[in-house]
Amino acid sequence: MTGKPLMRNVLGMAFMATMVGLVAAQAPKPHTAITPAPRDKGWMPRHEKFVEIAKAGNIDLLFLGDSITDAWGGNGHGKDLKGGPKSGSGAEIFVKEFEPLKAANFGIGGDRTQHVLWRLQNGEFDSIKPKALMLMIGTNNSNGKDNTSDEIAEGIEAIVKEVHKRSPKTKVLLLAVFPRATGKDKDAQVAQTAKINAINSRIAKLDDGGKTVKFLDIGKKFLAEDGSIPKEIMPDQLHLSPKGYRIWADAVTPSIKELMGS
Repeated sequence: MTGKPLMRNVLGMAFMATMVGLVAAQAPKPHTAITPAPRDKGWMPRHEKFVEIAKAGNIDLLFLGDSITDAWGGNGHGKDLKGGPKSGSGAEIFVKEFEPLKAANFGIGGDRTQHVLWRLQNGEFDSIKPKALMLMIGTNNSNGKDNTSDEIAEGIEAIVKEVHKRSPKTKVLLLAVFPRATGKDKDAQVAQTAKINAINSRIAKLDDGGKTVKFLDIGKKFLAEDGSIPKEIMPDQLHLSPKGYRIWADAVTPSIKELMGS
């Protein structure tokens, strides 16, 4: 083989090698935040309960996340309070204001992006196609050196992608990772805040005007004027009080109703 045929083959091989290289460069390298994983035996009954709730259907609005979402309460969350709302700092608000919208809460304390991803792939999203889904996840990935800000953002992106793979018409209200405090170590606090800001800057790019995703950063609503976190809103500088859930509900309800009605 000589001349033009040989040159075409060489150019073709070079083109294919370039394309393979581009695809490899664009695909996230394997890391824990995007690798679906279950947790321990104590966690599994929570997941199984959510699968059961999903199979029962009648869910138009889904809350998805970690302990901060978990504390919205609702079906599958702790014991009855006076025969009514299920336990959690936000339970009273959830039952009165979100359950009428046919809402379910699939938040589990301690979850990271990889755990939420595993739950979506293992039954929690098989039987439902909610109109809207509110997602706030990633703070547990950010607590330490297990994942970089880019890795955490990739984990969040993977969850959004999984939701739309299983239910293309579900609108995602993607919340910025909430602010949190690390204690008295100022350097650690600066690093933690920078990490969260970097995550939020990247996932904000998923916003497409609400066609499939609307990004909302409500973090500043939890802060005092000097940027500190008031204990009456976050008693442990991470988890919200009932007052914090009131702030959260007021901040997201208009967007939730907009996404559910569009």
